[in-house]
Amino acid sequence: MTNNEIGKLPKHTESYWRTDIDFPKFPSLEDHLEVDVVIVGAGITGITSAYLLVNEGLKVAVIEAGKVLNGTTGHTTAKITAQHDLIYDEFIRNIGRSNARLYYEANIEALNFIKDTVKEHHIDCDLSTQDAYIYATSEKYAKKIEKESEAYKKLGIDGELVDNFPFDIDIQNVLVMKNQAQFHPTKYLVHLIQHITEKGGLIFENTTAVNIETGEKPVVLTRGELAPKITAKHVLACSHFPFYEGLGLYSTRMHADRSYALAVKAKKKFPEGIYISADEPTRSLRSVTVDGEEMVLIVGENHKTGQGIETMEHYKALEKFGEEVLGIEEVVYRWSAQDLITLDKLPYIGELTSGQPNILIATGFRKWGMSNGTAAALLFRDMVLGKENNFQKLYSPSRFYAHPSMMNFLKENANVVGQLIKGKLEWSKTNPEELSKGEGAVITLDGHRKGAYKDDEGKLHIVDTTCTHIGCEVEWNNGDRTWDCPCHGSRFSFTGEVIEGPAEKPLQKYDYTMMDNLTSEDSGY
Repeated sequence: MTNNEIGKLPKHTESYWRTDIDFPKFPSLEDHLEVDVVIVGAGITGITSAYLLVNEGLKVAVIEAGKVLNGTTGHTTAKITAQHDLIYDEFIRNIGRSNARLYYEANIEALNFIKDTVKEHHIDCDLSTQDAYIYATSEKYAKKIEKESEAYKKLGIDGELVDNFPFDIDIQNVLVMKNQAQFHPTKYLVHLIQHITEKGGLIFENTTAVNIETGEKPVVLTRGELAPKITAKHVLACSHFPFYEGLGLYSTRMHADRSYALAVKAKKKFPEGIYISADEPTRSLRSVTVDGEEMVLIVGENHKTGQGIETMEHYKALEKFGEEVLGIEEVVYRWSAQDLITLDKLPYIGELTSGQPNILIATGFRKWGMSNGTAAALLFRDMVLGKENNFQKLYSPSRFYAHPSMMNFLKENANVVGQLIKGKLEWSKTNPEELSKGEGAVITLDGHRKGAYKDDEGKLHIVDTTCTHIGCEVEWNNGDRTWDCPCHGSRFSFTGEVIEGPAEKPLQKYDYTMMDNLTSEDSGY
């Protein structure tokens, strides 16, 4: 990909939240271990859970397949808010007024917990209180905002319709939720990590969990030459996509959705507040301070992972929007993020399957992980300690709301089947030798579907395109230089290494098949 093709956009992706931070380093797990609680995943849910549980005097171990805070948490928009798009009117209709109110309360409790924790520990993480605005640019979404405003009134949410809007956008309606917040997530969580280790908590990086031996004391199995095991009273699966599904069938009950972010130097001064569009494609705005200079995060362009147009076009669309609304002097960073969306849009937080109180999961935050992830950690603490929690039934993964759940279950799994068949039938005539530096493509090699990428030095990297999760065929993501699975959202580097689950094994070099994964002992099934 040449500089002419990307204009002001940086050539490589890099999240601002991962820069200029002295991330602590941890060893990989080498010996068998027994603890009170083992937490799989070192993002906001896992780290906050560990922080809460070490404070209760429990022996806690956190394991992370890669580096701490390098997953979705390190690529977030970092808004801390209960305004999660147009959701409350829909929740009232689908899950009832009392449950909709509980969802709001859970996220406000999470917001207040973050504020209190920052204050208690004097954490320098750019936390600021902001009003959250959702705006409509069409008559269709203006009416939806009217209904959302009515839902706010029914639920007692501190918000209202407003007339003033600080951007040069032709808006039809605007709804505000008062006293929300934004922060620097990795600065905040690095401080919690320090607290965890000071309290005796253990953290291991480059340690991939692959399965669980269930029982009174479940055992987490890991990959590696020694394959060390961790025995615990409780397992908390905080790995974005559950590394172990058991009989929960989570692959059939969620889909992966991607979005894109730019950090820009704007010509116009950014006002107070955090903003998101009701219309599609999504446009989200917030301020951020980079090296003492105020910049703007422009986020949006959501689509199902591995599906849709060339991914670079999403970055370009955000750049165009930013130029029109703010004027752009420079695009300093660009990156993408991924999140999981459940059938009814509520996260799954609680027992992996009904009757398994010692294996808990948190997933499906629908791009609102700062508040939902913190709410999950607060719920986990109470469940581990055997305390009652008002939100346990709301978030239970075993719940079923007939209307949204059945309709979306059928739609999502029909999509998976369609993508599976499409990938198996796809035939490419691309010659790998014709690829330019920085270019990747699906090719056919000796009659087999392969993926090829030519790096900046001209070296060719070839992988089998069969995803090691259930066997769908991955597609090339030119915007991030990754191989993405259109079925369940697994992502791989151009060399085939796992970036994002549910896949646990890298793309193979040989002719890999669906049966290879289904017969594997560490597939998570």
